[in-house]
Amino acid sequence: MDFERSLDLLWRDRGEARQPTRGRKPKLTLDQVIATAVTLADRAGEATVSMSQIAKELGAGTMTLYTYVPGKTELLDLMVDSVLAERNLPGPGDPRPDGWREQVRLYAERTLAVFRAHPWLRSTSMVRPVLGPGLMAGQEYVIAAVSDIGLEPRKAAAAANSIEIYVQANATLFAETAQVEQETGQSTDAWWGQRSVFWEKYFDVTRHPAMTRIWESGGYDADTCEAADETFAFGLERMLDGIEALVTR
Repeated sequence: MDFERSLDLLWRDRGEARQPTRGRKPKLTLDQVIATAVTLADRAGEATVSMSQIAKELGAGTMTLYTYVPGKTELLDLMVDSVLAERNLPGPGDPRPDGWREQVRLYAERTLAVFRAHPWLRSTSMVRPVLGPGLMAGQEYVIAAVSDIGLEPRKAAAAANSIEIYVQANATLFAETAQVEQETGQSTDAWWGQRSVFWEKYFDVTRHPAMTRIWESGGYDADTCEAADETFAFGLERMLDGIEALVTR
């Protein structure tokens, strides 16, 4: 695959946007095509999105769409970066929360919100990401948050990468939860409720004494959504504590 085809479209504000080059004056824009694809993916998952579906939603011919975007691979890249841009993180020179920790919390909050709103984002690769402005804005924001707190450059880069990986891994888990609930029509709490027989009939307290102590002390009293939020916040704060300790050591 020629990856530059995606890059040209992702960074179209830096050059000529792909527009139909022949025939009648275009009735659509690339942004309309992307937005429609995102809506369809939100409804039923990105795997179900097709050029024919998008064309039907827009009242256009399927072949017309190929004058805007070469194919499904490039379209998916555009969809991913479009929703990442919804985080609307402060750019260089924009007002930011006071303190680097608050800035990181804002990044985490908005990233989780985007993944929950678009559960199909869980298929986004953390190893080979879409190199578009939505992704790069997030990376620039996080590295800016930690670059002036007293870390040497390589440690600052490592801190930023660690934060991004932790946040995206948890966001992916939250997105998977939302997607499964959407596909099955059953909440995670309801799923666990159906399996209460496991704890009553199969769970052996003598083989799991630590879990039993925590259970009896109320450590598992939260519902699944609340527990997931608490777990994420706890881990993020301990990571930030560690970075802060390294700076002040």
